[in-house]
Amino acid sequence: MKQAFIKLHLSIILAGFTGIFGKLITLNEGLLVWYRMLITSLLLFILLKIWKKFRLLPLQDMIRIGGVGFLLAMHWVFFYASIKASNISIGVICFSLVGFFTAILEPFINHRRFSVTELILSLITLSGIILIFNLDMRYQSGIILGVISSALAALFTIMNKRVGADYTSSTMLFYEMVGGFICLSVILPVYLYNFQVDTLVPSTQNIIYLMVFSVFCTILLYILQIQALKSISAFTVNLSYNLEPVYSIVLAMAFFGEAKELNYSFYLGLTLIVLSTVLQMFNVMYERKKKDKAIS
Repeated sequence: MKQAFIKLHLSIILAGFTGIFGKLITLNEGLLVWYRMLITSLLLFILLKIWKKFRLLPLQDMIRIGGVGFLLAMHWVFFYASIKASNISIGVICFSLVGFFTAILEPFINHRRFSVTELILSLITLSGIILIFNLDMRYQSGIILGVISSALAALFTIMNKRVGADYTSSTMLFYEMVGGFICLSVILPVYLYNFQVDTLVPSTQNIIYLMVFSVFCTILLYILQIQALKSISAFTVNLSYNLEPVYSIVLAMAFFGEAKELNYSFYLGLTLIVLSTVLQMFNVMYERKKKDKAIS
């Protein structure tokens, strides 16, 4: 359990950089995600061949895992659209709603009772987000896109846990990237028709950013996350990712000078988000100890 939490929090630290790359890469959100999935798929294929871990899965499993990859692709598209429509801080703070959506969606999908604890912790997070925004609607478009992104991220994590039990994290990630890439390739022409761009080819600087982004903030990040999901619930993983805004906002301030005017409500809201995460970790550890005692 302890090792799973270490892997989870390493993935959260890496996730803190995703907003930075979303701002640094000048491609629009659709092309950014398309290139990210293309590069990641190719790199993973090469690595799996070198490690001799490549597996050709049954077609039915490919489709199931690829469908989950499409959820991930759409989450990314809306996440980077949120950042580009507003700023990094807005995008990553909206992402904190993932725990809230998971607490509501997971019981329906997995046919279990609602957890009062999960709902209370999610409402603490929601209160923190409201305090941070202080009902400031200057970035209304970015906030709406960010909320949709967080709902898709919650669905991705729930479904990822359901389809990923029988395969290694690297195999799962490869077929998710390929599935997401293929699905996105189908809808991208329509997307680009409505959101036209000057060029489809990334600059040299964008290619370098995309390579670093794909290796560290995609391959390494999601392998760590999928490994953590084998021991930790989807709700706990998603709620723990509420810490991502802390890292992202600090980095956004350092790189882009965002969030210079931080007021009392901002710090109080951020404290509530962190508090909900810490309380859930204690709750998980307490429940695990109770279960271990009952077994012994």
